[in-house]
Amino acid sequence: MTHLRDLPPFPLLQFYATAPYGCSYLPGRVARSQVSTPTHLIDASTYSELVKIGFRRSGVFTYRPWCDNCRECLPVRVPAADFEPNRSQRRALARHGHLVARERPLAYREEHYALYQRYQFARHSGGGMDHDNREQYAHFLLQTHVDSRLIEFHAGDKLCLVCIIDLLDDGLSSVYTFYDTDEYGASFGTYAVLWQIAQCQRLGLPHLYLGYWIEGSRKMAYKAQFRPLEALRDGHWALLEN
Repeated sequence: MTHLRDLPPFPLLQFYATAPYGCSYLPGRVARSQVSTPTHLIDASTYSELVKIGFRRSGVFTYRPWCDNCRECLPVRVPAADFEPNRSQRRALARHGHLVARERPLAYREEHYALYQRYQFARHSGGGMDHDNREQYAHFLLQTHVDSRLIEFHAGDKLCLVCIIDLLDDGLSSVYTFYDTDEYGASFGTYAVLWQIAQCQRLGLPHLYLGYWIEGSRKMAYKAQFRPLEALRDGHWALLEN
Protein backbone atom coordinates (compact mmCIF):
# COMPACT_ATOMS: atom_id res chain seq x y z
CA MET A 1 0.00 0.00 0.00
CA THR A 2 1.36 3.41 -0.97
CA HIS A 3 1.59 5.79 1.98
CA LEU A 4 0.10 9.27 1.53
CA ARG A 5 3.41 10.95 2.28
CA ASP A 6 4.99 9.08 -0.66
CA LEU A 7 2.55 10.40 -3.25
CA PRO A 8 3.80 13.06 -5.69
CA PRO A 9 2.09 16.49 -5.41
CA PHE A 10 -0.34 16.24 -8.33
CA PRO A 11 -3.86 16.71 -6.89
CA LEU A 12 -5.74 15.61 -10.02
CA LEU A 13 -3.77 12.40 -10.49
CA GLN A 14 -4.04 9.07 -8.69
CA PHE A 15 -1.14 6.73 -8.01
CA TYR A 16 -1.22 3.02 -7.34
CA ALA A 17 1.31 0.22 -7.03
CA THR A 18 1.12 -2.77 -9.35
CA ALA A 19 1.20 -6.39 -8.26
CA PRO A 20 4.71 -7.91 -8.06
CA TYR A 21 6.22 -9.25 -11.30
CA GLY A 22 9.55 -10.67 -12.38
CA CYS A 23 12.28 -8.08 -12.90
CA SER A 24 13.39 -7.72 -16.52
CA TYR A 25 16.91 -6.59 -15.64
CA LEU A 26 18.11 -8.39 -12.51
CA PRO A 27 17.53 -12.17 -12.56
CA GLY A 28 15.71 -13.55 -9.56
CA ARG A 29 14.42 -10.16 -8.42
CA VAL A 30 10.76 -9.23 -7.98
CA ALA A 31 9.68 -5.78 -9.16
CA ARG A 32 6.71 -3.46 -8.82
CA SER A 33 5.81 -0.15 -10.44
CA GLN A 34 3.96 2.93 -9.31
CA VAL A 35 1.51 4.01 -12.01
CA SER A 36 -0.04 7.44 -12.56
CA THR A 37 -3.64 7.78 -13.75
CA PRO A 38 -5.83 8.93 -15.44
CA THR A 39 -3.68 9.07 -18.55
CA HIS A 40 -5.72 11.77 -20.32
CA LEU A 41 -4.75 14.29 -17.62
CA ILE A 42 -1.02 13.75 -18.16
CA ASP A 43 -0.25 16.43 -20.72
CA ALA A 44 3.21 17.60 -21.77
CA SER A 45 3.65 19.99 -18.84
CA THR A 46 2.49 17.50 -16.20
CA TYR A 47 4.61 14.76 -17.72
CA SER A 48 7.66 17.04 -17.58
CA GLU A 49 7.17 17.39 -13.84
CA LEU A 50 6.65 13.65 -13.42
CA VAL A 51 9.89 12.90 -15.28
CA LYS A 52 11.77 15.16 -12.86
CA ILE A 53 10.73 12.89 -9.98
CA GLY A 54 11.61 9.66 -11.75
CA PHE A 55 8.62 8.71 -13.89
CA ARG A 56 8.79 7.47 -17.47
CA ARG A 57 6.25 6.37 -20.02
CA SER A 58 5.57 3.34 -22.19
CA GLY A 59 2.89 4.39 -24.66
CA VAL A 60 0.31 6.20 -22.50
CA PHE A 61 1.34 4.19 -19.43
CA THR A 62 3.26 6.47 -16.99
CA TYR A 63 5.21 4.70 -14.25
CA ARG A 64 8.29 4.56 -12.07
CA PRO A 65 9.98 1.66 -10.24
CA TRP A 66 8.34 1.01 -6.86
CA CYS A 67 9.96 -2.18 -5.65
CA ASP A 68 9.56 -3.35 -2.06
CA ASN A 69 13.17 -4.28 -1.32
CA CYS A 70 15.24 -2.88 -4.17
CA ARG A 71 16.38 0.62 -5.21
CA GLU A 72 18.72 -0.35 -8.02
CA CYS A 73 16.83 1.49 -10.80
CA LEU A 74 18.18 5.04 -10.92
CA PRO A 75 16.65 7.69 -13.22
CA VAL A 76 19.56 9.33 -15.08
CA ARG A 77 20.01 12.41 -17.25
CA VAL A 78 22.86 14.10 -19.11
CA PRO A 79 23.50 17.80 -18.39
CA ALA A 80 23.75 18.75 -22.04
CA ALA A 81 25.80 21.94 -21.68
CA ASP A 82 28.56 20.12 -19.77
CA PHE A 83 28.76 17.02 -21.94
CA GLU A 84 31.99 16.23 -23.78
CA PRO A 85 32.22 13.09 -25.95
CA ASN A 86 34.93 10.57 -25.18
CA ARG A 87 37.18 9.01 -27.81
CA SER A 88 34.82 6.20 -28.85
CA GLN A 89 31.92 8.64 -29.00
CA ARG A 90 33.91 10.96 -31.25
CA ARG A 91 34.53 7.98 -33.53
CA ALA A 92 30.77 7.29 -33.64
CA LEU A 93 30.13 10.92 -34.60
CA ALA A 94 32.70 10.72 -37.38
CA ARG A 95 31.44 7.37 -38.65
CA HIS A 96 27.78 8.33 -38.77
CA GLY A 97 27.91 12.07 -39.34
CA HIS A 98 26.68 11.54 -42.90
CA LEU A 99 23.29 10.28 -41.72
CA VAL A 100 20.37 12.52 -42.64
CA ALA A 101 17.84 13.06 -39.82
CA ARG A 102 14.21 13.64 -40.72
CA GLU A 103 11.22 14.20 -38.45
CA ARG A 104 8.23 12.17 -39.58
CA PRO A 105 4.63 12.04 -38.35
CA LEU A 106 4.13 9.82 -35.31
CA ALA A 107 2.26 7.24 -37.35
CA TYR A 108 2.65 3.61 -38.35
CA ARG A 109 4.99 2.86 -41.25
CA GLU A 110 5.70 -0.69 -42.36
CA GLU A 111 9.36 0.16 -42.94
CA HIS A 112 9.73 1.23 -39.30
CA TYR A 113 8.00 -1.89 -37.99
CA ALA A 114 10.23 -4.16 -40.11
CA LEU A 115 13.36 -2.46 -38.74
CA TYR A 116 11.95 -2.73 -35.19
CA GLN A 117 11.39 -6.47 -35.62
CA ARG A 118 14.92 -7.05 -36.93
CA TYR A 119 16.36 -5.04 -34.04
CA GLN A 120 14.37 -6.96 -31.42
CA PHE A 121 15.35 -10.35 -32.81
CA ALA A 122 19.03 -9.35 -32.95
CA ARG A 123 19.37 -7.53 -29.61
CA HIS A 124 16.53 -8.70 -27.37
CA SER A 125 15.67 -12.20 -28.53
CA GLY A 126 13.61 -14.03 -25.94
CA GLY A 127 12.71 -10.85 -24.10
CA GLY A 128 9.10 -10.86 -25.26
CA MET A 129 9.23 -7.74 -27.42
CA ASP A 130 10.77 -9.74 -30.26
CA HIS A 131 7.26 -11.11 -30.88
CA ASP A 132 5.41 -7.77 -30.80
CA ASN A 133 2.77 -7.60 -33.52
CA ARG A 134 1.89 -4.38 -35.30
CA GLU A 135 -0.72 -3.42 -32.73
CA GLN A 136 1.65 -3.97 -29.79
CA TYR A 137 4.36 -1.96 -31.57
CA ALA A 138 1.93 0.92 -32.16
CA HIS A 139 0.71 0.88 -28.53
CA PHE A 140 4.29 0.95 -27.27
CA LEU A 141 5.79 3.66 -29.49
CA LEU A 142 3.07 5.56 -31.34
CA GLN A 143 0.46 6.26 -28.67
CA THR A 144 1.14 9.33 -26.54
CA HIS A 145 -0.57 12.21 -24.76
CA VAL A 146 2.58 14.33 -24.64
CA ASP A 147 4.75 16.15 -27.19
CA SER A 148 6.46 13.22 -28.90
CA ARG A 149 8.58 13.20 -32.03
CA LEU A 150 9.67 10.45 -34.41
CA ILE A 151 13.06 10.98 -36.02
CA GLU A 152 14.40 8.68 -38.71
CA PHE A 153 17.97 8.58 -39.99
CA HIS A 154 18.92 7.60 -43.53
CA ALA A 155 22.12 6.85 -45.40
CA GLY A 156 20.97 7.56 -48.92
CA ASP A 157 17.81 5.52 -49.41
CA LYS A 158 18.58 3.16 -46.54
CA LEU A 159 16.73 3.52 -43.22
CA CYS A 160 19.35 3.01 -40.49
CA LEU A 161 17.88 4.30 -37.26
CA VAL A 162 14.62 5.47 -35.65
CA CYS A 163 14.28 7.46 -32.42
CA ILE A 164 11.15 8.29 -30.44
CA ILE A 165 11.74 11.41 -28.33
CA ASP A 166 9.55 13.39 -25.92
CA LEU A 167 9.93 17.16 -25.67
CA LEU A 168 9.87 18.27 -22.01
CA ASP A 169 9.92 21.66 -20.34
CA ASP A 170 13.54 21.17 -19.27
CA GLY A 171 14.92 18.86 -21.93
CA LEU A 172 14.35 15.83 -24.10
CA SER A 173 13.42 12.33 -22.95
CA SER A 174 14.80 9.46 -24.99
CA VAL A 175 11.83 7.09 -25.22
CA TYR A 176 13.15 4.32 -27.48
CA THR A 177 15.66 3.78 -30.26
CA PHE A 178 15.91 0.92 -32.73
CA TYR A 179 18.31 0.51 -35.61
CA ASP A 180 19.96 -1.67 -38.23
CA THR A 181 22.07 -4.30 -36.47
CA ASP A 182 23.58 -5.79 -39.63
CA GLU A 183 26.13 -3.07 -40.44
CA TYR A 184 29.53 -4.21 -39.19
CA GLY A 185 31.21 -1.76 -36.81
CA ALA A 186 28.24 0.58 -36.61
CA SER A 187 27.52 2.57 -33.44
CA PHE A 188 23.97 3.65 -34.19
CA GLY A 189 22.82 3.48 -30.56
CA THR A 190 25.67 5.69 -29.38
CA TYR A 191 25.14 8.08 -32.26
CA ALA A 192 21.43 8.39 -31.42
CA VAL A 193 22.20 9.55 -27.87
CA LEU A 194 24.88 11.95 -29.10
CA TRP A 195 22.46 13.41 -31.64
CA GLN A 196 19.83 13.95 -28.94
CA ILE A 197 22.37 15.67 -26.67
CA ALA A 198 23.27 17.95 -29.57
CA GLN A 199 19.59 18.79 -30.05
CA CYS A 200 19.34 19.75 -26.37
CA GLN A 201 22.33 22.03 -26.82
CA ARG A 202 20.90 23.55 -30.00
CA LEU A 203 17.51 24.20 -28.38
CA GLY A 204 18.98 25.49 -25.11
CA LEU A 205 17.43 22.61 -23.13
CA PRO A 206 19.44 21.59 -20.06
CA HIS A 207 18.86 17.83 -19.88
CA LEU A 208 18.62 14.65 -21.89
CA TYR A 209 16.73 12.07 -19.82
CA LEU A 210 17.87 8.50 -20.52
CA GLY A 211 15.41 6.56 -18.40
CA TYR A 212 16.74 4.15 -15.77
CA TRP A 213 20.24 2.89 -15.13
CA ILE A 214 21.10 -0.21 -13.09
CA GLU A 215 24.72 -0.74 -12.15
CA GLY A 216 24.43 -4.53 -12.38
CA SER A 217 22.57 -4.63 -15.70
CA ARG A 218 24.59 -5.21 -18.88
CA LYS A 219 21.69 -3.88 -20.96
CA MET A 220 21.94 -0.49 -19.25
CA ALA A 221 25.73 -0.22 -19.05
CA TYR A 222 25.97 2.07 -22.12
CA LYS A 223 24.23 4.93 -20.29
CA ALA A 224 27.13 5.34 -17.87
CA GLN A 225 29.41 6.17 -20.83
CA PHE A 226 27.77 9.59 -21.29
CA ARG A 227 29.45 11.91 -18.81
CA PRO A 228 28.74 13.88 -16.79
CA LEU A 229 25.65 11.89 -15.79
CA GLU A 230 23.20 12.81 -13.04
CA ALA A 231 21.14 10.28 -11.08
CA LEU A 232 18.03 10.76 -8.96
CA ARG A 233 18.50 9.41 -5.44
CA ASP A 234 16.18 10.10 -2.50
CA GLY A 235 14.43 12.84 -4.42
CA HIS A 236 17.61 14.73 -5.40
CA TRP A 237 19.55 14.85 -8.67
CA ALA A 238 23.33 14.57 -8.22
CA LEU A 239 26.32 13.58 -10.34
CA LEU A 240 26.83 9.86 -10.69
CA GLU A 241 30.37 9.02 -9.69
CA ASN A 242 32.61 7.01 -11.99
